[in-house]
Amino acid sequence: MRILVVSPHPDDETLGAGGTLLKLKKQGNEIYWLNITDMKAEDGWSMDKIRHRQEQIKKIKDFFSFDGFYNLSFTPATLKSVDEGKIIGAIRKVYEEVKPEWIILPGAYDAHSDHHVVYNCCMAAAKTFRASYIKRITAMEIVSETDFGFQNEKFVPNLFIDITEELERKIEAMKIYDTEIAEVPFPRSLENIRSLAVNRGAYCTSRYAEAFCIIKQIE
Repeated sequence: MRILVVSPHPDDETLGAGGTLLKLKKQGNEIYWLNITDMKAEDGWSMDKIRHRQEQIKKIKDFFSFDGFYNLSFTPATLKSVDEGKIIGAIRKVYEEVKPEWIILPGAYDAHSDHHVVYNCCMAAAKTFRASYIKRITAMEIVSETDFGFQNEKFVPNLFIDITEELERKIEAMKIYDTEIAEVPFPRSLENIRSLAVNRGAYCTSRYAEAFCIIKQIE
């Protein structure tokens, strides 16, 4: 099976589906990573920060042994102001190259506006008459974004994947994003990542688990 995980920003793929990606890869599946935004000098980022981010991305690519990586490099926190047709077109090109059977997306109701845009654009590009090879679409649960919006719409998972054997490696992967983690009560802490895995594991009688919401499933 070919699986494509889509991250609005580098680290979302690891936070939301790191354990599942490691498990799928170990099972012999092909895993691909599509990242939507990135740091650029023209947007005001320092060269030191840009270089460090590129090092993080390279280490994550190697850590997960992705079969392919795509970086659209849109400007972070500005996707609402970008023509959606441009984003959809870029995503569709990746779909056509990878032809994923399963895509893993950020949640539609995540707190960050970039996540909303990415979800909507990925879904628009995944219409069955355009991408009939996509058989499963799931939304992942991302610490610090999912259910942080305090909206009526909530993340209601209906798929739980046991990552008991993968959690420690997921945490090691997250340590690569040293600029994105901090101590509790900061939400992107290693302790909170582990706590969420314990909580989701209780839903499926596993020690640790990751939760997803099935958006579409074609048998």
